[in-house]
Amino acid sequence: MEKASEIKSLFRVGVVAAFATLAFVGTLVIRVPLPVTGGYFNLGDTFVMAAGLLYGPLVGALVGMIGPALADAVGFPQFILATAVVKFCEGGLVGLIGHTPAGAAGSQRPLIAVLLGVLVLVSGYFVFEALIYPLMARSIPFFAVTDLKAAIAEIVPNLLQGGISAAVALGILRVFRRPH
Repeated sequence: MEKASEIKSLFRVGVVAAFATLAFVGTLVIRVPLPVTGGYFNLGDTFVMAAGLLYGPLVGALVGMIGPALADAVGFPQFILATAVVKFCEGGLVGLIGHTPAGAAGSQRPLIAVLLGVLVLVSGYFVFEALIYPLMARSIPFFAVTDLKAAIAEIVPNLLQGGISAAVALGILRVFRRPH
């Protein structure tokens, strides 16, 4: 029994590593700069959401926290904190709501989950960009990268990023859950 538990844990670590790598690449390779905030549009959320849908809240949260935040370390370190927190919550929530047993067909839970994941993405970055970072910038200039005006300007690109990522994540789920 203990051996099976170890194998399951090792498998989970491998899944987190694989999906975090995919999220890292999806965030790093497709980067469309958003000049108003210094942030960028990307498709790393696809793999955060897919990990949550396929493997549950713990895997989704860890993938969200690790992959995209590491990608921010390459050129956008000021956003690591926001990314780690927002994507952790996004992946965890998507996994909590949308993860269903492999045989559960016809459930609307995955769709609801990714829609709520997009809401977490958009509202989370808004809160960081409009409130938290400007507040932190008062004592730590490193975080003086955004303000309310910039946060408002990022709503539409974040909705687009989340929407595209959600659609692709649902497609990935469908492929993985297809009867063979």
